[in-house]
Amino acid sequence: MTYQEAAAWLRQHDRYLILTHKRPDGDTIGCAAALCAGLRRLGKTAHICPGTGETHLFTPYLEGYLAPEGYEPETVVSTDIAARSLFTREGERWLERGIDLAIDHHPSQEYFARETCLDAGRAACGELIYDILRELGEITPEMAVPLYVAVSTDTGCFQYGNTTADTHRVAAALMETGIDVFALNKRHFRTKSWARLQVERLIVERMHRYKEGRIAVALISRSLLDEAGATEEDLEDIAAFLGQIEGVETSVTIREQEGGTCKLSVRTSGGLNATKVCALLGGGGHAAAAGCTVSGTLEEAEKAILDAIGQVASHG
Repeated sequence: MTYQEAAAWLRQHDRYLILTHKRPDGDTIGCAAALCAGLRRLGKTAHICPGTGETHLFTPYLEGYLAPEGYEPETVVSTDIAARSLFTREGERWLERGIDLAIDHHPSQEYFARETCLDAGRAACGELIYDILRELGEITPEMAVPLYVAVSTDTGCFQYGNTTADTHRVAAALMETGIDVFALNKRHFRTKSWARLQVERLIVERMHRYKEGRIAVALISRSLLDEAGATEEDLEDIAAFLGQIEGVETSVTIREQEGGTCKLSVRTSGGLNATKVCALLGGGGHAAAAGCTVSGTLEEAEKAILDAIGQVASHG
């Protein structure tokens, strides 16, 4: 459905529960918070599903929106979730019950919901939520703050290749509501913990380079985090770090997880399709940014992703 149809659909329902994905980023959190604020402004009952595992960077945007214990919704909406595997443990319950509406911008969308509002041409799902909320009425500062977080974080503060003229138009419209974008940009793009700097140092020292430096791979073990004195919160958007190195066209971060699995993030700028690469390992995403989770050690995961990159590259 179009964003106009999604807005009309939202007007017709009530008692919402909004879902975000595992290891939530600024886009899914920002979308959920803005949508929740917009629905409440229409007089709807709306809450966000708790237990998302968000970091301290994003908890402020959820304040006052999390569903109370025992809340039973009539309507369940997912934001920025492309695949069943991305639902949180709490979200899986609602996936089994059935998602009523999925709002997303990933071309790898699995169409798990009864209704889907998808625009794969948007740089961030926040752009699509902005269109929907604008159709429903005025964009207030309460909505604009999380929407700006959604759009800016998913485009690397408007530096990634997915950024479009429409992205800037949305950001400008949000700025015109009077929000303090300087403070938001400082918080999300110009502040790093000491532990994060140590992680980056260790990554540079230990990263693997292939194809004359065009491919860079970082293996982030739990022992590396211990050495740096870092936690998961210090790894926010770490996948973009290697791509800052001159000459790197494809960067891969492989993070060791509990239970014998590894989470892989692939970023590309040289024409390789990251979605096709990760799809070979059961993942998905965008052409320039995608991810997947595989079983095995860090070394086994590195071999698997390098093989996948080779397969996709050999087929053009």
